[in-house]
Amino acid sequence: RIVGGAQEWQVPRLDDMLADWERSADNDDVIRDQGRLIQETLALFGVPADFEGAYKGPAVTQYLVKPGYIERTIGGERKRQKVKVSKIAALANDLALALAAPTVRIEAPIPGTSYVGVEVPNRESNIVGLKELMQSEEFTGRKGKLIIALGEDVKGQPIVSDLARMPHLLIAGATGAGKSVCINSIITGLLLTHTPDTLRLLMVDPKMVELSVYNGVPHLLSPVVTEVDKAAAVLYWAVKEMERRYTLFSKASARDLERYNAYLMKRGEQPMPFIVIIVDEMADLMMAAPEEVEKHICRLAQMARAVGIHLIIATQRPSVDVITGLIKANFPARIAFAVTSQTDSRVILDVPGAERLLGRGDMLLMSPDAGKLERLQGTFLSDDEINRVVRYWKGVRSYNDPRPQGNEQVTGGLNAPPTDGPSETGAGPLSGSVTWPAPSSQPMNLTQSELFDQVDAMKSIDARDDLFDEATRVVAEAQRGSVSLLQRKLRIGYNRASRLVDQLEEAGILGPDQGGSLGRDYLGDKRNSAREQYTGTPPDAPSNTTASTVRPASPPASRANDGRHGNPPTTDPADDDQPRIWF
Repeated sequence: RIVGGAQEWQVPRLDDMLADWERSADNDDVIRDQGRLIQETLALFGVPADFEGAYKGPAVTQYLVKPGYIERTIGGERKRQKVKVSKIAALANDLALALAAPTVRIEAPIPGTSYVGVEVPNRESNIVGLKELMQSEEFTGRKGKLIIALGEDVKGQPIVSDLARMPHLLIAGATGAGKSVCINSIITGLLLTHTPDTLRLLMVDPKMVELSVYNGVPHLLSPVVTEVDKAAAVLYWAVKEMERRYTLFSKASARDLERYNAYLMKRGEQPMPFIVIIVDEMADLMMAAPEEVEKHICRLAQMARAVGIHLIIATQRPSVDVITGLIKANFPARIAFAVTSQTDSRVILDVPGAERLLGRGDMLLMSPDAGKLERLQGTFLSDDEINRVVRYWKGVRSYNDPRPQGNEQVTGGLNAPPTDGPSETGAGPLSGSVTWPAPSSQPMNLTQSELFDQVDAMKSIDARDDLFDEATRVVAEAQRGSVSLLQRKLRIGYNRASRLVDQLEEAGILGPDQGGSLGRDYLGDKRNSAREQYTGTPPDAPSNTTASTVRPASPPASRANDGRHGNPPTTDPADDDQPRIWF
């Protein structure tokens, strides 16, 4: 299943990018022997039960045990009573000892059945490849825009989910449990099914080594952010982008991204892409700026779904100071890998169980679509497979490539040497990368300095006085500005008027103080005001935007309006409120 857009992008073929993994054959004799051993062990502890069958998954086998009956004398009569499932669940450690297994997890009962599930690790685990899941009917037949392959359950059935319906995902687990492989599988799966005009990625990687490999793919809005003190600014930018999109949606009378894109297509404009924000280590962010990070994440989790912005948050320290109650309440979809204690499992899932996982991709999935926890073996993705996908997308030409556009044949191959490093904007191609046929237009990619300049400017606008727009009108009419002028016209005190004058100077609307009674020159007709630059609205136009609907800054003039960066065409002069930058 391929989710393409209006541009002539070419997604890579799965057969060229991903590998096939062999699986060991099933041994029914071993399953029958262990099933009988489970039945005998339960009987030794006075818990009669019958072994009814088993489901063999890639890493564990779930044995179906039906509780038996115990005869008791009640009131002089012999009566049969059903064995309590809690008695079977209490014997998990004894069963692990009898089976010589590292750990045994008991699901009592299996929802929708009359069985208790005893999950025992397989002697030989099978690898669940991403290619196998993406070629399955469950993946290709699933309707949705952000379908991700998570793994296989204990029955060996592929489990896929729609990130747009989740709508955000929280991942936690101890070091080495498979958390990073899961994140890489999700990212790679999205890169294999989406083109840069339908999906943009924004990544935060404080560890600096997990996600930096993706620097250079055209899907990135900006190179991977590795500085912890700037991560909060990325989330702030995402909040402002969410508010900007809501403003556009309201003007188009669109309830969600799908309806808004239909509105754009009718106007002959390019669709607005999804934005997926990936944070690899939440604990580092919470240590640096806990209040700001929690506030931004909660705002995005509560409101960003309708505008096509989704979060994937991961941490290896599942404690209450990292995964707060407010954050957890806004993330109904969660994945827990193996943790060290029952307390950590309760922090992630609200129930114990993750402490009995095996590691190496063994996970528990809490999904809003399912009424119970699902045990999965996560997909495995090798570094070679990741490098192939990244090398493919790095080969797509960047907007500043001096070579002519065209449909030349592919040069090089998948075994071409790796690239030297990320470009300034995070968009390829780089030296040593292969060259693939380029689309008719390229996505807009920001350098990190441009991204953080936007954040600083938007924070400055947020800090403006409520009378800023009115003060702009006053100085425009007078063609000069001073503290006393604003005091008289706006009927405010000296301190507030002085702050307004400083803000007008910072925005480039007023010049420096000339001393005495000369006041300040009005510069609104000589340079773009900050409001025009960041909202696309002329300074003398009536304002219908607030600080909460600020739009990102325009790109540099050298590449802002060359028609190759995803900017929507302006066909109606009345559409001055359209954004000047189009992600």
